[in-house]
Amino acid sequence: MPVKNRFAELHDDITAWRRDIHTHPELLFDTHRTGALVADKLRAFGCDRVVTGMAKTGVVGVIHGKNGGAGRVIGLRADMDALPIAEATGAAYASQTPGVMHACGHDGHTAMLLGAAQYLAETRNFSGTVVVIFQPAEEGGGGAKVMCDEGLMADFGIEEVYGMHNWPGMPAGSFAIRPGPFFAATDVFEIALTGRGGHAAKPHTTVDPIVMSAQLITMLQTIASRSADPTEEIVVSVTSIDSSSKAFNVIPGSVLLKGTVRTLSAEMRDLAEARMAAICAHIGAAMGGEAALTYTRNYPVMVNHPEQTDFVADVARSVSGACAEAPLVMGGEDFAYMLEERPGAYILVGNGDTANVHNAEYDFNDDVIPMGCSWWAELVERRLPV
Repeated sequence: MPVKNRFAELHDDITAWRRDIHTHPELLFDTHRTGALVADKLRAFGCDRVVTGMAKTGVVGVIHGKNGGAGRVIGLRADMDALPIAEATGAAYASQTPGVMHACGHDGHTAMLLGAAQYLAETRNFSGTVVVIFQPAEEGGGGAKVMCDEGLMADFGIEEVYGMHNWPGMPAGSFAIRPGPFFAATDVFEIALTGRGGHAAKPHTTVDPIVMSAQLITMLQTIASRSADPTEEIVVSVTSIDSSSKAFNVIPGSVLLKGTVRTLSAEMRDLAEARMAAICAHIGAAMGGEAALTYTRNYPVMVNHPEQTDFVADVARSVSGACAEAPLVMGGEDFAYMLEERPGAYILVGNGDTANVHNAEYDFNDDVIPMGCSWWAELVERRLPV
């Protein structure tokens, strides 16, 4: 089954929706305009039920199959939020909100799932029920977890759940996936270094948190190089050093370090936190100061379920002729929370030779729309056959 003809017919409409969303980006849970647009279209498509207000601005649409909805229920999820980045694409439909842009393609994800929802509501060529999920706050807000905590899976009877993300660098409209751990856990940390400030010409009268931070940063790199099994994936990055002094001749009294830890297993996650705590305690004590660690666990590892992964890879092959093995990704994805609640899978669709995501020059490739929509539709018709 190549691209469905209906999506070729709808391509211009779906592109217009995508570009409208792109022009009016919204952050985190404040996707009010986008959510309203989605809800209005789902109602116009004839969805059997449209629910708004989950996770503040999330939208859920319910579409019953030809048998009235009896039987299995699957969920299809798209994210709606943008990023706090000033757009530099120069596109005619560029962001009209200063400092905010769709730099990750969530506008495309939302538009493609809307296109699939219109087709599914028109044809009903499946049994059971499809639940289309439009989620806010993927970019750091954990909107997927909020929706799950508010009862998404149980309230709608969802038994399996599926997601998709565009991927620059892959041929446009191609697909890639892998079973098991796929996207990394994304923990963050702060280390408050406290010493004793003073004149830079008299360092012996101080407890220098700058030197302490240098020692600490070096030691943190040994977590990956000397504490972790070399066959495991782990990244420890210090990304910010903030001193309480800006003068040339003053040793400050404090320094704040910030950073992130990326892992692909629970064991490495536990190891990283434990080793960081021990290193901070001992470096602080050894240098006569204090290094207080605050370690926050954010998105968990996103793990694709094997049976569902095999299934959607086969769907992708039927749409595009092939489905590659995706690489491990050390970025995070809050769809992980949904895959902890229900079996399912997450697939990548190629965005072509474009700027990477989270880049001011990135733009979603509208040529991908028919392929993405066809994958959603074929997934439903094969998973819920009449």
